[in-house]
Amino acid sequence: MANKPNPKVVEICKQFILSDEDLKKISNNFLADIKKGLAKETHPEAVVKCFITYVTDLPDGKETGDFLALDLGGTNFRILSIHLENRKSEMINEVYELPKDKIVKTSVVLFDHIAECLHNFIVKHHLQDKLLPLGFTFSFPLVQVALDAGLILKWTKGFDAKDAIGQDPVTLLREAIKRKGGMNVDVRAIVNDTTGTLIACAWKDPNCRLGLIVGTGTNMCYVEKVENAEMYQGDRTKEYVVINTESGNFGSDGSLDFIRTEFDREIDSKSINPGHQLHEKMISGMYLGELVRLVIVKLVEKNVLFGGKSSDKLKTAHSFQCKYVTEILTDTQNTFVHVKKVLEEMEVKHAKKQDWQDLYYICDIVNRRGASLAAIGVATLINKMGFSPVTAGIDGTLYRLIPGFHDQMMEVMKRFVDKNIEFKLMLSEDGSGRGAALAAASGLRVRLSGLLGRFSVEALEKLKLSQLEQCELCWTSGLLVIGLELSRSQTRIYTRPAASRLKWLHSLEELESSYTGWLRAFPSDNVGDRYYVHSQVTTSGIATTRIPK
Repeated sequence: MANKPNPKVVEICKQFILSDEDLKKISNNFLADIKKGLAKETHPEAVVKCFITYVTDLPDGKETGDFLALDLGGTNFRILSIHLENRKSEMINEVYELPKDKIVKTSVVLFDHIAECLHNFIVKHHLQDKLLPLGFTFSFPLVQVALDAGLILKWTKGFDAKDAIGQDPVTLLREAIKRKGGMNVDVRAIVNDTTGTLIACAWKDPNCRLGLIVGTGTNMCYVEKVENAEMYQGDRTKEYVVINTESGNFGSDGSLDFIRTEFDREIDSKSINPGHQLHEKMISGMYLGELVRLVIVKLVEKNVLFGGKSSDKLKTAHSFQCKYVTEILTDTQNTFVHVKKVLEEMEVKHAKKQDWQDLYYICDIVNRRGASLAAIGVATLINKMGFSPVTAGIDGTLYRLIPGFHDQMMEVMKRFVDKNIEFKLMLSEDGSGRGAALAAASGLRVRLSGLLGRFSVEALEKLKLSQLEQCELCWTSGLLVIGLELSRSQTRIYTRPAASRLKWLHSLEELESSYTGWLRAFPSDNVGDRYYVHSQVTTSGIATTRIPK
């Protein structure tokens, strides 16, 4: 820009400029709050809760198969069918409406409507004959107790199915699917959009260990050592678990007060949750436009902008949308095309060229602070993890659309990430969709490996299946297949149609009581009209070779 901003504008906006000393203090405070959230003793009063996700295995890019994803986060929800193969995905995506009468009554009304839409999707796309693992993106406050279980803390965004509070949304969805019938769906995992972003990016880049959302709201998740996650109640033989930090609430204990401006305090005082989500209110798209509007209003009152003349629309809270900031910051030449368009929409009729420059400057300085706050949080977690090289997966409209957001993040991170750590930022591709499907794939893999671990050679010998050297399991073409290698020259294969009993085996007793009677043995060289199936459980799932007889 050729012209310089008005010095009076610069003086007011100084409140938004963060020094390296400020950023260092923010980093130290954030790290201290992360440690409080992880520790059992300090977790109850921690403002950065560091909730356990129970995601202990990130995808490795070899995931293969057909999966469903259900993305519930507002008055519209999405259902996706996703085929994964060779780090590529093919997706079918449908958006369904949630009428108000479905979201403010009971959990049965809400989840029965979701199940009805899921059934319609499956019928429309001819998926009835497939056994489909489903990943559930649930973007409401939730405490997870397992990869596929959690407790709803509260509803937001206009939802008010009160009887669901304290219940498990996975169980509610499974019960609704059962009531509807006609679906071969198994809900394998529940994640939020931040965890989904990390998972989706890790599928593309195996070095991805952190997820960040900077859109309407903001949040971060990252990979933590299980030994440091004291609230984790899962398998402690696992080395890492993904932590959902709920970083948007950072600062709610006063640790950001030293950088909060008069405009931040006004936004918080007039919000529906004063004293909470202070970090989010300084960064996210829900508040970015309002921050800019409050600065403009003050400068108009001081007779610095627009000759001291405002408009009714400009005086209206939240009338200056986040998209206006994006549009204004796309003006890179001295024409101010978008600035003039935005002012026209805000019904401001007294702007001159200096006002155009000043408005651009205000948007830029507020945006830079948001990007810097996001960056220092990511840098803090990258330093804590210590991985190198490491990738941060990022999603959200601010990172995607606002010019300069990425560059400002990189500028800050280059100064604060440890010099011996190589890092990069990666734009996520549909974390709430693809990420949920990949979480379902991970849930399948975990269950397979857990089952094989439980059924050791010794345990199977108790079933009088002697001479066993190896047990392999696969799930293919509607058959649940347990392959038992008796010797190098002979294999027996036990099969049954998977659709007739969708149940996993969790104990030796369950295998004995539930499955004795239907097991059929076939020598590998004499399988009649069936297939010879060789299956191998790998770290990415199941590799299967089928040779028709």
